[in-house]
Amino acid sequence: IGEAFQLAGQRLGAPESMGISTLEPGQRPPTMPPGRQVSIRVQMLDDTQEVFEVSQRAPGKVLFDLVCAHLNLIEGDYFGLEFQDQHKMTVWLDLLKPILKQLRRPKNTILRFVVKFFPPDHTQLLEELTRYLFALQIKHDLACGDLTCNESSAALLVSHIVQSEIGDFEEVQCKQHLLNNKYIPEQDALMDKIIEYHQKHVGQTPAESDYQLLEIARRLEMYGVRLHPAKDREGTKLSLAVAHSGVLVFQGHTKINAFNWSKIRKLSFKRKRFLIKLRPDLNSNCQDTLEFMMGSRDCCKVFWKICVEYHAFFRLFEEPKPKPKPVLFTRGSSFRFRYITCALKIPLEKLLANHFQSSILRKHSKIQSNSGLSPFPPRLCVEGQGEVSVIYLGVLYKKISHIMSPQHSESPSAGQVMVNGQKQSLSLGQSPDGRQPSPLTSPLLTDAGFVRTDDEDEVRRKRFPADKAYFIAKELLTTERTYLKDLEVITSFQKSVGKDEAMPDSLRNLIFANFEPVYKFHETFLKDVDQRLAQWEGRSNAHIKGDYQRVGDVMLKNIQGLKLLTAHLQKHSEALLELEQTCHSSRRLEGLCRDFELQKVCYLPLNIFFLRPLHRLMHYKQILERLCKHYPPTHDDFRDSRAFALTALADISEMVVQLHGTLIKMENFQKLLELKKDLTGVDNLAIPGREFIRLGCLSRLSGKGLQQRMFFLFNDVLMYTSRGMTASNQFKMHGQLPLYGMTICESEDEWGVPHSFTLFGQRQSVVVAASSASEMEKWLEDIKMAIELADKCNDSSAEILSSSFTDSKSPEESSADQESEDDLSASRTSLERQTPHRGNTTVHVCWHRNTSVSMVDFSVALENQLSGNLLRKFKNSNGWQKLWVVFTNFSLFFYKTHQDEFPLASLPLLGYSITIPSESENIHKDYVFKLHFKSHVYYFRSESEYTFERWMEVIRSTTCSSSHIRSLSRKEPHVY
Repeated sequence: IGEAFQLAGQRLGAPESMGISTLEPGQRPPTMPPGRQVSIRVQMLDDTQEVFEVSQRAPGKVLFDLVCAHLNLIEGDYFGLEFQDQHKMTVWLDLLKPILKQLRRPKNTILRFVVKFFPPDHTQLLEELTRYLFALQIKHDLACGDLTCNESSAALLVSHIVQSEIGDFEEVQCKQHLLNNKYIPEQDALMDKIIEYHQKHVGQTPAESDYQLLEIARRLEMYGVRLHPAKDREGTKLSLAVAHSGVLVFQGHTKINAFNWSKIRKLSFKRKRFLIKLRPDLNSNCQDTLEFMMGSRDCCKVFWKICVEYHAFFRLFEEPKPKPKPVLFTRGSSFRFRYITCALKIPLEKLLANHFQSSILRKHSKIQSNSGLSPFPPRLCVEGQGEVSVIYLGVLYKKISHIMSPQHSESPSAGQVMVNGQKQSLSLGQSPDGRQPSPLTSPLLTDAGFVRTDDEDEVRRKRFPADKAYFIAKELLTTERTYLKDLEVITSFQKSVGKDEAMPDSLRNLIFANFEPVYKFHETFLKDVDQRLAQWEGRSNAHIKGDYQRVGDVMLKNIQGLKLLTAHLQKHSEALLELEQTCHSSRRLEGLCRDFELQKVCYLPLNIFFLRPLHRLMHYKQILERLCKHYPPTHDDFRDSRAFALTALADISEMVVQLHGTLIKMENFQKLLELKKDLTGVDNLAIPGREFIRLGCLSRLSGKGLQQRMFFLFNDVLMYTSRGMTASNQFKMHGQLPLYGMTICESEDEWGVPHSFTLFGQRQSVVVAASSASEMEKWLEDIKMAIELADKCNDSSAEILSSSFTDSKSPEESSADQESEDDLSASRTSLERQTPHRGNTTVHVCWHRNTSVSMVDFSVALENQLSGNLLRKFKNSNGWQKLWVVFTNFSLFFYKTHQDEFPLASLPLLGYSITIPSESENIHKDYVFKLHFKSHVYYFRSESEYTFERWMEVIRSTTCSSSHIRSLSRKEPHVY
């Protein structure tokens, strides 16, 4: 047994064992083929070396199984053996080919046992030993500089490694340990920060430290990335890599592009050229086939093989049937990935037995870091490959939970189980108070599991209250969690950017003094609501019917407290204005704000978060209105609950009226600031008096035919642009039409173009066509309204326009100037990187989906926010995945749990339709709605009729444009 693995066994406090397990559970290592024995050295993840005797004829799998048996490793599928070939290239040992055909000089070759496949979520790793080996791999990647990250993340990672190795913090011991061991290249400069983090890990076991290490590492951009040098067509030096999600393109250590497996049609190589053939996408300007030049044909083949293996491991759910060999000729590579994939897991009985035994051993033995040497605990082999029933799982987990106490449990893990004949994922979630639960709690009985069966749904319906008031209160809780996360973005901004000298003291104090009290207040508010829901559901010992099955009293108490913060809420708009003015005069602060916006936690434009407190008032008002409507005079809790709710509603309505004018003005200002980032050729878009009305796609009729243009309608001018091919993906200004004196008429008959109309300006006329009759109606209505308002003002906007545009050309010259379409049709290279938050903004979504959106739609989308757990299913998938979903700003943002810092993905909903699945779609579940756009189909399943209706309502508010009657009534105190 290697020294480091003795150390690992010592960490677990396990007795000596000779138990073995193989890559394929339930079987012993394969019989060694006859022949002369050869000694092969393998370097383990702890840098120790072991010698294995194998036959000259043995395939690679024999050696790999021996290594796994030596380590007592069950989950060997994630690992591999790599070595340097005769060309000094690092390649993987092929498990099907004879070893000596791959190793030219086996005596002088050292194979390295390393992690080969990095799953996106380390909770998929079922055994503590596997997580420990992954932690060693992370430790190695940090030390050699392969896993790059910022200083804070690096210090935090090292602090968990130190906690795992030496235990709780002691200053002298910690400093000496860091001096003797170098975990990262720049460790000396981060010594103080590492020590600061280490102090916070008191009481954390080695297993918990490994879990936290992997939790942080998996969120890093370079996690599991092995770079393969390449060049694009222009000769720019790049690197290619493969991950669970697809093929990645890096420049240095910065990811500049990613091609998801679902978008890749074919991967191939020809000599030095590596080719990625993409599926056709009408919404993308990217080429169908991307070409990269690598160092040699061997380099291409090595990368192609690992791409095939990654795709098979993470995407293949059954082993493909081998193709018949041709009789005469062969073409291409014969390589096939024939090993166990991520979806083909080992029997759950064996994993549970191992987990059970190691947990028992850990409970009855003390973990000491500097005494005793013993290998890993024995692994039990449970015969039989049958399915495990849900009932058996629950009973087994309950038995283990009865024996084990929570404080001795290991970190959360995930597994797979056969449910109703289908392979489903299990994930151990978190307890209602936010702490990590014991992994011995059945995932089928927790809220955070990915899959719930029909029987579980019935149990939940019986357990949780059926009263509509409960689901209204739960909506308050879920949206409050999201709101508090949004406030944390501002506090994070203040802490990171506010320390810089570029931010004036006045601005720093304005943000801190007015956002910090609001954040602290809502922290308490969230705890009150969470506690009340716990009592309502019976999760605490204080639930008594009648006293706790209401939420109006909690709302009233906190709304009255919120009224005291009205002065702070009024200052939020001032903070946004002053921040914009300061950024306009300080390039450094502007750059700092831009860098902060690029962080994943800032999932929306930064200035939207400054308006969140005002939007939240609208949410409270809507929730209280629904609560008051719910309580009829015959309701048991009518008197007290409705009285509380009505009083709270009156208080919040008073605040909404008081701050409504400010909200309208700031929403318009925020939208102008956002559009300013999407447009080039406009010097100052956010001028006083200008108000945004609508943006969207129209086709402009010119000598070259119909050309797609993006139009922006304001209360003084109509601008039209084309999409530029710059790195920032901004829209290039092409023309402007002042609204004063403009007339408009439909012109389908004149030009023979469907849904077309002509805009007659004082010096220029433009013929445009909408994508549909409904789109044309929206544009005509908005433009006519804007013209009427401009005529009433009786003021030409020539002076405004001349100061607004950087281009000094007159409108006639702009019209006469025939812009070149070369830049629009030119193919992009792989190097061109879409700047984050500029390639997925509302403007770009409207461009790709050929639609439009108004200012009223923006306001409705911001005010109709919703969040909560949903089950998601793709069109061609069988299982349902549980996700935390946030709806805001025309998009759905997907998280694994509500505690995640940033979304995993997003889905812009503009252009999507929401319906209920038909019988032919075979979705035999309750409360399911369907989102579809062209061939893209998603199904979402909610937990109750109320939540189903709420999701339908808020999403329809995005997919169906608001009427302008509402627009005028809403803006009555602030007319255009």
